[in-house]
This record gives sequence, C-alpha cells and structure tokens, in this order.
Amino acid sequence: MIRYIDGPEVRFTCRDAIFLDAEFFFGGETLRGLEPRRMFPMTGMEKYISLRDGEGEEVAMIRSLDTLDADSAAAVRGALEEYYRIPRIIRFIEMTEKFKIWMWTAETDKGIVKFEIRNHLASVKPLFDCRVLIKDANDNRYEIEDWRKLDAKSRKLLLPNI
Repeated sequence: MIRYIDGPEVRFTCRDAIFLDAEFFFGGETLRGLEPRRMFPMTGMEKYISLRDGEGEEVAMIRSLDTLDADSAAAVRGALEEYYRIPRIIRFIEMTEKFKIWMWTAETDKGIVKFEIRNHLASVKPLFDCRVLIKDANDNRYEIEDWRKLDAKSRKLLLPNI
C-alpha cells in the first residue's frame, strides 16, 4: 500500500547523493535508502514525487514539496537534482547546418559542449513555462531554464527552431 505524504509529518534526510531516509513522526517508523523520482519530470517538478525502496517498489508519494518542512524539501530537491542532472544551457556559441544535421556549440553550467540534432521538430521541445528541452542525436539531454533570459545571439539561434 502506498503512503501519501501531505505535510510535515515526516522528516527527510539525505543518505547518499540520490538516496533519502524518511522518519515518520507518528508511529516512529523510519524508511531508509529511498530513491525519489518525479512522476511528471517535465511539467511537475515539485509535485507527485514517488519514493521507491531498494527493490524499486513504490512505497510512498509526496504530493507536493511545498508541504514539507524546509530542510526536508531541500533534501528531496537535492536528491532529485542529482538524479536528474541535466546540463543547463547558458548560451549558444554557434550553430551550423549541413545535410539537415544541425551542429550546436553551447556553454552549459557543466562547460562547453558540442552536439548534433538530426530532427529539430522532435529534438527541441518548448514547454509552457518557457523552459526548452533539447535531445541530441546521441540521446543526451539539455535544458534551457527560460529561453527569454538567453542573450540576443542565443535567442536568434534558438528561435527559428522552436
């Protein structure tokens, strides 16, 4: 049976990078080595977080991180950030096209990357909250947190594609 977590009745602590321990205040139960996963990783960044045990079975669900105490919410966010580590594009340096293959050079929060996109309609996904997800030809993923905050050159390179 899945336990729904709707408030500060549990304290989450970071165990090891992507693993959490959960201590329930009522009943004194502790669950160790939980792996948080987003049920809606593109649109529901902080809602409906599945907690899985060591066998990958879902044992609990956090309805919203907003309902947790600040330290617990920070622990869950940290584990999710580590698990869903996606380079964030800061700016585009160059984009060229040859034989309908687009070659991009971008600066990310992890450094300079070069990648190819073969089908820009399927590979560049604008989302409702001004984020853009990009999947390259090697199935690597990149994120632009808000395309409106890119510099003018980067927006000009990106906008024909979204």
